Amino acid sequence: MAVSPRRSQSRSSRRGVFQRWRANFLTGLVIVAPVTLTLYLVWTVITFVDDKIVPLVPALYNPSTWIGVDVPGFGLVVFLVFTAVVGALTKNLFGRQLVLLAERWVDRMPIVRSVYNGVKQIIETVLTQSSGASFKQACLVEYPRRGLWAIAFISTETRGEVPERVAAFNGLAGPEPGSMVSVFLPTTPNPTSGFLLFAMREDVVLLDMTVEEAAKLVISAGLVVPPTAEERAAGLARRQPNGKPRAGAPRTGATARPPASARRD
Repeated sequence: MAVSPRRSQSRSSRRGVFQRWRANFLTGLVIVAPVTLTLYLVWTVITFVDDKIVPLVPALYNPSTWIGVDVPGFGLVVFLVFTAVVGALTKNLFGRQLVLLAERWVDRMPIVRSVYNGVKQIIETVLTQSSGASFKQACLVEYPRRGLWAIAFISTETRGEVPERVAAFNGLAGPEPGSMVSVFLPTTPNPTSGFLLFAMREDVVLLDMTVEEAAKLVISAGLVVPPTAEERAAGLARRQPNGKPRAGAPRTGATARPPASARRD
């Protein structure tokens, strides 16, 4: 039995409407889902801090006593002010002595000592990285065997006993300055865990991509690929009006600067 052209057009029209609706829904989901999740997490943190801090505040200083309505975020503000005051007090000599006295007292408690030292080390690491002492550059290392490459981050030059032991193992009199680098190899899709590797500098391939772009590549399991240096330069040249290259863009016939992957420190 033949299908009439009108019925075929009606099915094609419904299919086209459904495909457009599906595309619009997925596009909106990419925007709405992260915003909703972020707001939910922020509100959860604020509510949690308020539930713990507000009951400790005297009723005289609680604004809900005067206006009759709970103020969201009041406990968080109290916590931030209290933490800042404690930080200001511990900057002087007397405050530092109190901190040392409290840490000595904590060191005498077996279980509490382990928890305290672990939490303190994590917080100090996070604050140090946020203040600018983060990874220097993204790179490639052969892992877990020759021929397989993995994204890694160079943290610093390896110093101390490690390069000396490696030089002695290789039969050398002593390590050359800067011959080894400390490399952090993150796992996918959780880059907060990984492996610390000590690699020879010539075995590390430097990348032009930034640390942030390399982290996105690791988290997305290779789905979010940053543009190369040549693609960036071509994009800048295309966006320049009148077809003129932008300042700093490579010109025809000029010697282009080699990428970082071809350079060695």
